[in-house]
Amino acid sequence: MIKIVYDIKVYREVLKDIIKEDDVVVELGCHVGNSTRIISQLAPDGRIIALDKSSQSEEKMQELIKEEEKSIEFIKGDVRLHEILEEVTKKVNEIGGCDVLSVDLGGGYHPDTTFKVFFIWSSTLKPRETIIRNRGLLDFIHSSTSSEIISSNNGWLESSGDDGIPTRLKELKLWSPKL
Repeated sequence: MIKIVYDIKVYREVLKDIIKEDDVVVELGCHVGNSTRIISQLAPDGRIIALDKSSQSEEKMQELIKEEEKSIEFIKGDVRLHEILEEVTKKVNEIGGCDVLSVDLGGGYHPDTTFKVFFIWSSTLKPRETIIRNRGLLDFIHSSTSSEIISSNNGWLESSGDDGIPTRLKELKLWSPKL
């Protein structure tokens, strides 16, 4: 299932509802690790791959990794870049797959970028569950109606199939069908 929220408290409650003890969680936009800490407690027997490009993240995430002594891996990088997706995909495939994709890229900003990142990452990793924290996407959902019903039941848009990864996505300067 795909869950979209905005409020950080709701986001963390949903994490509690969807994460299992041995889940592999890919967290896009971990910032300084406050949600990562919660994820590591919810998945004590799992693995977490946490990513962020901000300069504030690296030191805080290294502190968290030492504190928690769990299977947390931090990657400092821009999740819009193909090489970052490729690196994480290799790691996830070695582990055995991604159970939960957590996307928190600025909360209220850039719903278009957030959706594109979700779409590409989820189409590649095919998680059981996805949670996205973004006000613009939440507003769009609640302000929309449709005359058609297209539905996916997992944490990615399986209705789009594997053909959902565009060969060129100019604003993200990256994706290839290589994965």
